[in-house]
Amino acid sequence: MQQTDTQIERDPVHDIARAFVDARRDGRALPDYPGDIPADLATAYRVQDAALDLATGQVVGWKVGRINPPVDGIDRLSGPIFADTVVEAGDDSLAMPIFADGFGAAEAEFLIRIGTAPDPAKTSYTMDEARDLIDAVHVGIEIASSPFPGINAYGATVTISDFGNNYGLVVGDAIPDWRSQDLNQWPITLDINGARIGAATAAAMLDGPIGAARFLFEHMAARGIQLTPGQWISSGAVTGVHPVAVGDSVTATFDGRYTVGCTIKAR
Repeated sequence: MQQTDTQIERDPVHDIARAFVDARRDGRALPDYPGDIPADLATAYRVQDAALDLATGQVVGWKVGRINPPVDGIDRLSGPIFADTVVEAGDDSLAMPIFADGFGAAEAEFLIRIGTAPDPAKTSYTMDEARDLIDAVHVGIEIASSPFPGINAYGATVTISDFGNNYGLVVGDAIPDWRSQDLNQWPITLDINGARIGAATAAAMLDGPIGAARFLFEHMAARGIQLTPGQWISSGAVTGVHPVAVGDSVTATFDGRYTVGCTIKAR
């Protein structure tokens, strides 16, 4: 007997992915999580993979974020960065969008550019091996935003399921001598509307930006996703995940020498 539509079991992973992709495309909020919260990291990445299949944008990089406390020994997560959300820094009037009725934050980050494609069969890297695959490090700001306002309140599986909560990069200056610098010791600050909101060094960020790249190379090999030269790695919030609202002005300063800024507008 032929099944009716109501008899066919729906795929909850696909339904969650579709809800996030549609909300991002339409610029509307999701007041509630669109389904059951993924029970583990593997399920969360299944949602992310399904959303990648549904999305139409070009992936030009991957954000890396911290899982604190770790889940099953995993202390970082990843999510895609799409081409239409990546901009080069200009003056501080550059406006970056967030979902005004969802979640929005700004993060000071080192932005790493892949120079050599990792071997897709290689699943373990030393720090030196990871560094050798990088051809540039820039200062920058990650815009974290989601249609779901509670994305940061329910743990890593929720964050992963909506593209890792990424909604853009502001790419600042390249650091010309990055290989000879101890980037982990650079003082980094983030100001919102002229007020100091965060200050830290990357030394407090697990094993720093190169460690984030190493994680991503290993993680993507395990997921069967090929990384390519020219892709960006947003290596993790140094001073914290700082909520922002429409109209805010954000400035990140690295080692007192490099500054990158933007304002915040509504999607």
